[in-house]
Amino acid sequence: MASHCSLVTLFPIQSQLDYALDDATTQQEKEDLVYQYLKKIDEREDLKIPDFQPGLEWLNTTEPLSLSKELAGKVVLLDFFTYCCINCMHILPDLHQLEKRHSVEDGLVIVGVHSAKFPNEKVLDNIQSAVLRYDICHPVVNDSEATLWHELEVSCWPTLLLLGPRGNLLFSLVGEGHSERLTLFADGALRYYREQLKTHSVGIKLYRDSLPPSILSFPGKVAVDQGNKKLVIADTGHHRILVVSSATGELLHVVGGPGRGRQDGILSEASFNSPQGVAIKGDAVYVADTENHLIRQVDLVQGRVSTLAGVGTQGTDKEGGAMGPQQPISSPWDMTLGTAGGAEDNVLWIAMAGTHQIWALFLEDGKLPKGGDYKAGTCVRWAGSGSEENRNNAYPHKASFAQPSGLALAAEEPWSCLYVADSESSSIRTLALKDGAVKHLVGGERDPLNLFAFGDVDGKGVDAKLQHPLGVAWSAEQSRLYVADSYNHKIKVVDPKTKQCTTLAGTGEAGDALGPQFSKTCFNEPGGICISGNLLYVADTNNHKIKVLNLDSNSVSLVRHVCVCVCLKRVCVCNLEEGLLHFVCLCGFALCVWVKGDTEQNNVSLHISTECTDSASVKPLGVTKVPTLPKSAARKDLPPVTASAGQTVILSLTMSLPEGVKLTNEAPSCWALSAEGNEWLLENQVSSGGIVDLTQPLRVSAKLPAAVKESDGNPSLRLSVWLFYCLEEGKACTMKAASFSQPLQINASPGDGEVTVAFAHSF
Repeated sequence: MASHCSLVTLFPIQSQLDYALDDATTQQEKEDLVYQYLKKIDEREDLKIPDFQPGLEWLNTTEPLSLSKELAGKVVLLDFFTYCCINCMHILPDLHQLEKRHSVEDGLVIVGVHSAKFPNEKVLDNIQSAVLRYDICHPVVNDSEATLWHELEVSCWPTLLLLGPRGNLLFSLVGEGHSERLTLFADGALRYYREQLKTHSVGIKLYRDSLPPSILSFPGKVAVDQGNKKLVIADTGHHRILVVSSATGELLHVVGGPGRGRQDGILSEASFNSPQGVAIKGDAVYVADTENHLIRQVDLVQGRVSTLAGVGTQGTDKEGGAMGPQQPISSPWDMTLGTAGGAEDNVLWIAMAGTHQIWALFLEDGKLPKGGDYKAGTCVRWAGSGSEENRNNAYPHKASFAQPSGLALAAEEPWSCLYVADSESSSIRTLALKDGAVKHLVGGERDPLNLFAFGDVDGKGVDAKLQHPLGVAWSAEQSRLYVADSYNHKIKVVDPKTKQCTTLAGTGEAGDALGPQFSKTCFNEPGGICISGNLLYVADTNNHKIKVLNLDSNSVSLVRHVCVCVCLKRVCVCNLEEGLLHFVCLCGFALCVWVKGDTEQNNVSLHISTECTDSASVKPLGVTKVPTLPKSAARKDLPPVTASAGQTVILSLTMSLPEGVKLTNEAPSCWALSAEGNEWLLENQVSSGGIVDLTQPLRVSAKLPAAVKESDGNPSLRLSVWLFYCLEEGKACTMKAASFSQPLQINASPGDGEVTVAFAHSF
């Protein structure tokens, strides 16, 4: 029966094609082989797969999808994935490229079928966060019980299945590294079924478009330089690095963002792609530029970013040994400075998640334990065979890791080791600095092939259970290791002498409560952690915050600070909490006014710093993505206004809220200006920003170009605003939006000065 069709039926048929493709020498020969294969397999009636179960949760769609309805007449690519899996992350660029190559209207629809490994990954909110984090732009279904996975007898993540327009199995690709063959199969299927394909849309609605902008976006890792009191934050979702004063919370440097990129050079031009691990020493910041597969250095004195290792694409080499910029690497996830047979801090230890290994990048000449001498610049594997296992061994190359994602150095005796958060085995491992021996500390289990030994149990050694830990931090003063137990939403502490692991903070449930006690504090998949004295900094990834735990007082305190940044006649307000960057300023300009103290009691002191950011070397960090305008938004057309080329049109909007309400500080009210299809009107101008004060009109300006272009119809400007406000402190809060269209009658004769349009709106 068709409902019983599985990959077991397909594999013997496709294997013949795979062998033939391996022997083919030309592209035309490969395309002919695919065509003949499709002609043969299309005649079979036993390859139709079962439909998605009703009642499943869907993301990025307006409604659930069905192979027999919305997806009928389409070539469908099913991506069976789980969001913790590094191999699943590696194929996302292939899927992005395929989406650019073939649209839904062309006949291709990609559907992510999320089949969880960990219990935490079954929760829709957590999958939503992953969809945002990885910029997944196709429909995703939460098959939390892996029903379709089991029916089709899928065996590993990732697995790709290509279906014909009747929901019939065509091809299967298991694992990563199949970009060329995926394109070949998709192109061939679209050509073969050209006459049967339908051009209808399938109701794709991206989840990200329904969200307000956030100041931090999925911060991955944090690092602190205790001597210079600098805190470095990998603002991963914004593809940038933030350097903050850990003493005052003052924003010192912003490097990269807000979009993905791969650019060295001055700070204003540099770009990253989902950076994770960070390390700092003095004025040198080292960055694991994860999705660029690079190691980067930020020189804060010279104001430049350079590449130290990697070629910019994912590598498969599991040995290394080349000079850094010539050495391909794979998904570096964390790093820490260390010493190896040379000067102090002459090496960067790297958690190479993509190849399940620990690598070394020599900043100066050095020597590896049980290894040779290496020149400065060499990037080489130190420990791990490359197999995804939880295998301990006295010889580093014979040990195996499972997606190592966090590193902490304990250089002093008697520890003298690297602590490794081995995420996929849900364990903490040690790597001896003297001889490279790999040993178990806590979590996981003794069977090196069992990567499903996870849970949430305080205990000793293997009896303790973790769930996908991503970060570790070592306190030499306390001889304690702190662990970001990500999927348990907890911070745990380990005594390496007794191997005792206990919960320090977190309830075990995803949330965003700030204590005041550790036991009442909630996290949501914390991914990074570092320590300075008695302060533990935690990258609370899915909450888009950095939280600070005071180990002396067992509390998370909230001493409020307000930073007011004045730039381009805009005022942006952000909140800073004791020793912690709670929000980052929405701008990146040099003049910042810092107001400290209890603002609610008007007990504030004021000082001006002209060095709080990188001056002209920093790009504006205005709101780069605004929410989608809801259907309920008020829409008003203003009377046309006449202006001359070169003049500045100022829209002055007075807004009023119902009596007894106020703007919500924690939510970013904002505005956006567009040009209704005539974007040339706004080239190189600020087109969005924050709204923090309704006592004065919102003034948004647009300087008209000196040369006016011809346009279809009369050009116009559209000002849209989104206000978040609360009806009563701590109770009902809401968001309201409005949009105003201002038609322009532009006189081609040049003019100067301003044309102001004043209007009002009551919410």
